[in-house]
Amino acid sequence: MPDTPAYPVGLRLAGRRVVVLGGGTVTQRRLPALVVAGADITVISPSVTPSVEAMAEAGEITWERRRYREGDLADAWYALIATDDDAANTRASAEAEAHRVWAVRSDDAEAATAWTPATGRTSGVTVAVLTGRDPRRSAALRDAIVDGLRDGSLGAPHRRARSGGVALVGGGPGDPDLITVRGRRLLAEADVVVADRLGPRDLLDELPPHVEVIDAAKIPYGRAMAQQAINDALVAHARAGRFVVRLKGGDPYVFGRGMEEVQQLTREGIPVTVVPGISSSVSVPAAVGIPVTHRGVAHEFTVASGHVAPDDPQSLVDWEALARLRGTLVLLMAVEKIGAIAATLVRHGRAPGTPVAVVQEGTMAAERRVDATLETVAGVIEAEGVRPPAVIVVGPVVGVGAED
Repeated sequence: MPDTPAYPVGLRLAGRRVVVLGGGTVTQRRLPALVVAGADITVISPSVTPSVEAMAEAGEITWERRRYREGDLADAWYALIATDDDAANTRASAEAEAHRVWAVRSDDAEAATAWTPATGRTSGVTVAVLTGRDPRRSAALRDAIVDGLRDGSLGAPHRRARSGGVALVGGGPGDPDLITVRGRRLLAEADVVVADRLGPRDLLDELPPHVEVIDAAKIPYGRAMAQQAINDALVAHARAGRFVVRLKGGDPYVFGRGMEEVQQLTREGIPVTVVPGISSSVSVPAAVGIPVTHRGVAHEFTVASGHVAPDDPQSLVDWEALARLRGTLVLLMAVEKIGAIAATLVRHGRAPGTPVAVVQEGTMAAERRVDATLETVAGVIEAEGVRPPAVIVVGPVVGVGAED
């Protein structure tokens, strides 16, 4: 019956016995979903891939180091037949049929009693696509649907009533493609977006007309929205039953004052979700070819805020200790104070000739990199007219890309 369509159904396998025959790459691909489903999994195979063996060592599956023998499927709810022995696969299929066990067969779909759809999951939705004998088309359709759900271009309104809440979303270093999948999905669901200047601004153009956008830009040397005003706006809109996304640059907890906002929302009884973002401290150097660590060059990296000068009583940074480190130092918000910072590092032991890279507007269209040393960086920044936002990298890793 090759033209008879399969009947789609979702199997609830939690706590139920599933038998997998074979330990190769097909098994390796299928096992993670079975583990997530909570199945009681037994893999029967003389050998398995390293990944499958690691799952057995972690206790996620049971591995019986032998070949299939009749009776292995008698008490199974579901079976995956994927050995490299055609005769064994045929015998196992016959046993599955005799015991009414739904079985997938990797080497002969027509001889199987079940087919594995191309499956994807996002935001509580499972997408499963079957196109008969065209698995590549199934996978392509699956990917298109899942991608659409993730980025908000495909979706349906929530039918259940949703109370107001807030999501603190780390938008990454600025390039809209570098926001996380979850962050982009939540942004697409927002009623209100409170956005920083350093967030991925291009994404705001994709928002539907009904979404209210509040500019919470903290522009260096210019206007700024007070933090308390931001907190008040988050609380007010959430209490009005709206879903609010606080779109921040980088990661909410890396010099982002995210915890202050979480504390305020928690005190007010507002549900809040924090979505991590890619910090500019590692992504911006990477974007211009600088690894913050490199074998034989740097075994550690430190990220410090430079918005307070080293001699300021309010500074919490131990600059003397940082000067003694041999690894990479990444400075954020340090353009204005870089002269004092560089002098302090040199005074406490860093070599004046230590390489420095200054990356302005990292990952954005206006990105540019300026190279200097600790001794020259202040003058170079002034001469080149470098303005925030910029990430400053100090250490020998600055020259690794050029050497390689």
